[in-house]
Amino acid sequence: MEKETQIFGIRAVMEAINAGETIDKVFLQRGLRGELFNELEFLLRKSSISSSYVPIEKLNRLTSKNHQGVVAVISPIEYHNIDDLVLQVIESGQTPLFLLLDQISDVRNFGAIIRTAECTGVDGIIIQKKGGAPINGDTIKTSAGAVFNVPICKVDHIKDAIFHLQSSGIKLIAATEKTNKNLYEISFKEPCAIVMGSEGRGINPSVLKLCDEQVKLPMFGDIGSLNVSVACGAFLYEAVRQRL
Repeated sequence: MEKETQIFGIRAVMEAINAGETIDKVFLQRGLRGELFNELEFLLRKSSISSSYVPIEKLNRLTSKNHQGVVAVISPIEYHNIDDLVLQVIESGQTPLFLLLDQISDVRNFGAIIRTAECTGVDGIIIQKKGGAPINGDTIKTSAGAVFNVPICKVDHIKDAIFHLQSSGIKLIAATEKTNKNLYEISFKEPCAIVMGSEGRGINPSVLKLCDEQVKLPMFGDIGSLNVSVACGAFLYEAVRQRL
C-alpha cells in the first residue's frame, strides 16, 4: 500500500481515469502529438487531474516499460469527500479543526505537515487537485505513515472549500506575514480551519481576502519567515494549547 502504483500507455491511462481511479499526477511526453493523445489531454482537463509535460528521459526513468509517452501515478490513499467529512465532524460534537493547504509544493514539507496534523488531532486536510505536492513515497515516509490516519480531501478550488467551511460555521484563519495581528491574539477555541500558503509565494491573494482572520507569528531574527511545516506546527500547537 505504501508504494506508488504506475499506469503507462495512453489507452491504459484513459481507461483508468474513466474507471474512477484516484490519479495523483500524469506525466506527458513533451512534444507528443496525435488524435489519441489529444483525447487524453481533454480528459485530463475535464477530470481536473494534475499533469506535467516532461522530456522522454524523465519518463524512461519513471518506468522501463513501453510508456507511449504517458505515465500516470496512482494515489496510495483514498481521498475523502469534503461535504461528508465536514458533516461527520460537526455531528460528532467535537470542535472542528481543519487545515487548508494552498498549493504546498514540496513533498517533504507536505509529509511533515501531515505528521504534525495527525499529532494535533486535525480533523481533515484539504488540498487543491492541481498545483500541489503529490502523495508519494517521500510524502508517506516524511509523514511517518500519518498520511493513512488523517482524512485528506481534494477539491477543484480552495475558494470553494473556504465557502463551504464558512457556511458550516467554521472560521478561516490565514497564516501570513502581511498583517499586524499576532497569532496569540486570536481564539482557536471555536470551530476553525487554518490556511497555510505555498513555500514561495504564501497564500494566494484572492484566497487570503476570503479568510476571516489574518495572523502571523512573531519574528525576532533577521530572517522574515519560517519553513511552512514549522510555521504550521506553531499554529496547530497554539490551537491545542487553547483547547486543552
